[in-house]
Amino acid sequence: MVFDNILETIGKTPLVRLNNVVSHIPATVYAKLEAFNPGLSAKDRIALHMIERAERMGKLRPGGTVVDATSGNTGFSLAMVCAIKGYRCILTVTSKISEDKLNNLRAMGAEVELCPQDVQPDDPRSYYRRAEQIAKEIPGAYYINQNFNPDNGEAHYLSTGPEIWEQTAGRVSWIIGSASTGGTLCGSARYLREQNPGLKVVAVDAYGSVLKKYHETGVYDINEIYPYRIEGTGKNIIPANVDFELIDRFVKVTDQDSAVKARLIARREGILAGYSSGAALQCLDQIKGELTEKDVVVLIFADHGCKYVSKVFSDAWMQTQGFMPETEPALADLPQVAV
Repeated sequence: MVFDNILETIGKTPLVRLNNVVSHIPATVYAKLEAFNPGLSAKDRIALHMIERAERMGKLRPGGTVVDATSGNTGFSLAMVCAIKGYRCILTVTSKISEDKLNNLRAMGAEVELCPQDVQPDDPRSYYRRAEQIAKEIPGAYYINQNFNPDNGEAHYLSTGPEIWEQTAGRVSWIIGSASTGGTLCGSARYLREQNPGLKVVAVDAYGSVLKKYHETGVYDINEIYPYRIEGTGKNIIPANVDFELIDRFVKVTDQDSAVKARLIARREGILAGYSSGAALQCLDQIKGELTEKDVVVLIFADHGCKYVSKVFSDAWMQTQGFMPETEPALADLPQVAV
C-alpha cells in the first residue's frame, strides 16, 4: 500500500493477544499496540485531529505556530504533523522527561523549553502556564491545550474505540489504560460503552497524582501531589478530558512495579512497550481476582519502549532508582511460564 504522506498511516493499529505475562489471568487479554502509529504512540491520533479541527475552524492558518505543554508523546506527534503542514512547533516539557523523548522532539524540528517538574500547575514556571504565555506572545499561535481540548477525546471516540470494537468482534468487556489527559482511555471507552453498556472502564493512576482521590471524593487534594517517575500516567491537575462518570474505578500503581512490568512485557511477549504499558499490566495484575474466563480485556499500550531506553530499559537507571538489584537475574533464571 502506498501513501501520499506519513500522516495517512495514523490509526488502524493491531490488537495482539498477550500470553506469557497473563498466564495467571483467567480472562482473555489483548494489548492495543499504539506504537504502530508512525510517531510510535496513541498521540498521533489526537495531534492530527486537533490540528485539522483548528484549521477548519480558522484558529490555525498557514504559517502559524502550534504550542502545547507535553510529557513528550503529544509533542512528538504535533511536531510530526507540523513538519508535514509547515507550522512552527513550540513545546514546553517538564524536567522529568526522558532524554530519549527530548532528543526525539528536537530531531522532529520542535523548539523545546524545559520547565521545572516540582512546581504547582498555576506557577508561572510550570509547563502549563509557560505554554499559555508563549501562545499569547506569538502572533498567529494556536495553543493546543490537550488536557482541556475536547478534540482530544473525540479523536479516540472516532477511531480507537471503533477499532477495538471491530477487532474484538464486540466481545470486549473491560478496557484498562493510563489516565493522564484522559483522551485515549475516555474517548475510546465512550464509544465502547455506547455499544456495550456493561463495559468496565479502569483508569490507571500513579502515586503522586490527584486523579484517584478526586474520582472517589470530588476533592482536589494538593497533599496527594508529589514527584513520581511514570510518564503519561496521572496528573497534578484535573483535565476536562478525564470523564470521571465514565470511569468505574481508578487503580494506583507504583513506579517500580510499572517499570518491572514493562521490562517483563519485552522479555515475555517480545513487545517493547512504554512505561505506561507496564503500568496497565500492573493494574491488570492488581484486579485479576475480579475477572472470569468469559471476560475479554483490552489494555492500552500507548507508546513504544524505544522512548524509554535511557530509563526503564536501562539497567543503570533502574538500579539508581532502587528498582532492581545491581545484578538482574538472567532470563533463563526467571520462573518459566507456559506458552
